[in-house]
Amino acid sequence: MAYVITEDCVSCGACESECPVECIKAGDKIYVIDKEKCTECGSCAGVCPVDAPKPESEVNK
Repeated sequence: MAYVITEDCVSCGACESECPVECIKAGDKIYVIDKEKCTECGSCAGVCPVDAPKPESEVNK
């Protein structure tokens, strides 16, 4: 499953530049991850100051 960015996102942009497959883009209010491109590497989660990126399986419980 892909990572998703939760509503905790503060739109700092740290995750976008860390994504090796460039699947993170600025959305209307928060950053969003293209689930089709996400390789589940976790790079975004590693740099996020508010722990907003989560594996989809954790968010959809």
